[in-house]
Amino acid sequence: MLEKMGEFFDRRLDEYEDHQLNCIESAHEFYKYTAKCLPMECGCRIIDLGCGTGLELEEYFRLNPSAKVTGIDLAPGMLNRLREKFRDKDVNLILGSYFEVPFGIERFDAAVSVESLHHFTADEKRPLYEKLRKSLKPGGFFILTDYMILSDEEEAFYRKELLRLKAEEGIADNEFYHYDTPLTVDHEKECLLSAGFSSVEILNHWAETYTIKAIR
Repeated sequence: MLEKMGEFFDRRLDEYEDHQLNCIESAHEFYKYTAKCLPMECGCRIIDLGCGTGLELEEYFRLNPSAKVTGIDLAPGMLNRLREKFRDKDVNLILGSYFEVPFGIERFDAAVSVESLHHFTADEKRPLYEKLRKSLKPGGFFILTDYMILSDEEEAFYRKELLRLKAEEGIADNEFYHYDTPLTVDHEKECLLSAGFSSVEILNHWAETYTIKAIR
């Protein structure tokens, strides 16, 4: 049975970090690597989409303790856990959907998202990426570290399966329930470019997890 996105993660709050770090191949590496890709200037502004409990922020604040971070997530328990970790840091946490929360124009030096956006299709992500690009300052960039798949056939299968499950359970297609619908790497890059990012490159990858940099 499908679960609403925020409720899914809050129900698993106590085991979430252990799962993320120890059940996903090379997670200890890619969380640290992602943090190192973010700006190191004093007082820079970062927006984190689907910030969860802030696993990527732990390393980032060690590298740049003066960074100002806006984190958005659907799960209140996750945000509370993040807030407890970083009481001494400049963190603005927003409970809501990053599809709906306004980001503003040219507010952030960089954006980041780790293991969150693979729950959504290209059609859902494209307007989000357009909004995100506009929120970045000139020269700003987006670091995406996420689960991706290798074939168009797999991508189509996951999407079809989600639609089947939603239909069986009477769930509207525009409601966000937890189910992985990852894109291929090429489709993820195409989605970012079609949203107006000037360049997109793969920085690194670990099995099915890739880090991509999209420059405003």
